[in-house]
Amino acid sequence: MTTGSIAEVLQKAKRARAAAARLALMSRAQKDHVLSSMADALEAQADVILAANAGDVETAKQRQMSSAPIDRLLLNTERISEMADGLRSVARLADPVGEVITGWRLPNGLEIAKVRVPFGVVGIIYESRPNVTVDAAGLCVKSGNAVILRGGSDAIQSNLALVNVLSQAGTLAGLPEGAIEIIETTDREAAGQLMRLNEYVDVLIPRGGGGLIRRVKEESSVPVIETGEGNCHVYVDAAADLDWAEEIVVNAKCQRPGVCNAAETLLVHEDIAADFLPRVGRRLTDAGVELRACERAIKHLSDSKPASDEDWETEFLALIMAVKVVANVDEAIEHINRYGTKHSESIITADLVSARRFTQAVDAAVVYVNASTRFTDGGQFGMGAEIGISTQKLHARGPMALSELTSYKYVVMGDGQVRT
Repeated sequence: MTTGSIAEVLQKAKRARAAAARLALMSRAQKDHVLSSMADALEAQADVILAANAGDVETAKQRQMSSAPIDRLLLNTERISEMADGLRSVARLADPVGEVITGWRLPNGLEIAKVRVPFGVVGIIYESRPNVTVDAAGLCVKSGNAVILRGGSDAIQSNLALVNVLSQAGTLAGLPEGAIEIIETTDREAAGQLMRLNEYVDVLIPRGGGGLIRRVKEESSVPVIETGEGNCHVYVDAAADLDWAEEIVVNAKCQRPGVCNAAETLLVHEDIAADFLPRVGRRLTDAGVELRACERAIKHLSDSKPASDEDWETEFLALIMAVKVVANVDEAIEHINRYGTKHSESIITADLVSARRFTQAVDAAVVYVNASTRFTDGGQFGMGAEIGISTQKLHARGPMALSELTSYKYVVMGDGQVRT
């Protein structure tokens, strides 16, 4: 990276730090006004955003990118309206800043309150999903944080256009300048520079594929909240309602296959494999899904090919699904805990004992009973927009929304107490 690019990243971090100090003091009404103004601006300037996005999509096609990443990259009028509505929904949510999480009074009269506060400056390193730009900006504004965005090269024109619209509208509505920053260079080392700016950046959140997430975890000296890959499973138990199971499996795999909460592996109890696999297999193959099956499953799936060991651990992000027959719920749990990425896992069963064992034993951020993994989403959970799905266990786990973008401080009120 050139000296100029290094200076650019540092300067943006300094501006964000200065903006964060002012943003932390803004009232809910002020922040909500900013969010509403940004939402209106997105829709008013949709043509500008779509023109920039068309350039990114054309470049992606020239690079012969597959359909799933192009779908994640693509914007249209409907998706822009959804992003604007996302900002408005965040504006309607309660402000987490200043919330008293808990409090108590000591025998000596000191009153202690545990109070939510912003992180300060949040850095987001992400790949080809322009909606992340808007979601991150909105959630950070509402939670009182400045944000530094470093998107992938595939979406650079879209992201620059979005940030230009958001920052201009936000500033006119009272947002401190520098509260929404974007690193304009796509040089790989720009992300590396951001990872080392401990003096200015309080936390980093990577969103993207396994390679990006591993790099940030390994190289960053700034604290990281890990948003992980989604090698998600659906296990159909012997006691499953097969009509429910069929619809859930098809939805979890096909509704939007290129996202982290789509199911990648189907596990089926051996007692129902002969009945269930042919019917669900037809639905999946009719939807264009390539099935990669174990030796036992392939007997019941005419349009399938043998699964490799690598298939069990792969996040396909495409119309591909691995299929395995298991002896019981314990074998399903063992398989999931071995190959899963601690994201989202589902059991389809009418047996409460099996459901309870599955929910207790499966190590994942979200565990479902009789529902699709596709619901793992901040908006679907009623949290508004999300910053990502955390698969780690410290600070945040699962969909990360406003509360997860705050830390806390202890405020202690006294009336002259001294320690003896």
